[in-house]
Amino acid sequence: MRHAVRGLYAITDRALLGERLLPAVAAALAGGAGIVQYRDKSGDHDRRHAEASALLTLCRQHGAPLLINDDVALALAVGADGVHLGQGDASLALARARLRPDAIIGITCHDRLDLAEAAASGGADYLAFGAMYPSASKPGARACRPEVLTAARRFRLPLVAIGGITPDNARPVIAAGADAIAVIASLWQAPDITARARRFSQEFPAA
Repeated sequence: MRHAVRGLYAITDRALLGERLLPAVAAALAGGAGIVQYRDKSGDHDRRHAEASALLTLCRQHGAPLLINDDVALALAVGADGVHLGQGDASLALARARLRPDAIIGITCHDRLDLAEAAASGGADYLAFGAMYPSASKPGARACRPEVLTAARRFRLPLVAIGGITPDNARPVIAAGADAIAVIASLWQAPDITARARRFSQEFPAA
């Protein structure tokens, strides 16, 4: 059974976290993060395998799914709940064929409804849009207007918004149609990660 894609979606960043990865993610989960994405573009395969495995154990303890960014093989190796794929990553069809039937597969759609339509038709489980605001993590990302989220509701899939989102600017994005907000810097740079995660989580109406 697939987990719901809703609420705070925490994306790891080795440059921000380093050796704090596990305690930082544990703090975010304690504050209500509903989904975690392990994102590490380095070539250190042994370390990435070890970290992903440890994160999966941690996420299981909190009932949250763990997705792997752009690495179907690693997701398979550790038994993660799915993957997130960018437009230049492995194909959706290939990922679906290799992963278990209930795997979660999310697709980056930037600010384009045509990409969202293709992903929805291809069997994606959620659609990611952004950058909603200027982003330090991806300074060159194109801006995505909130109206794009509203228009994307027609695909009847969970929508994830990303890019420069903070507790102070999250509400208009959620109101426009985001089911989840993906956060990097505003979460991991907070002096109290659990409290920051709780603030983000409280922006979502009770189910």
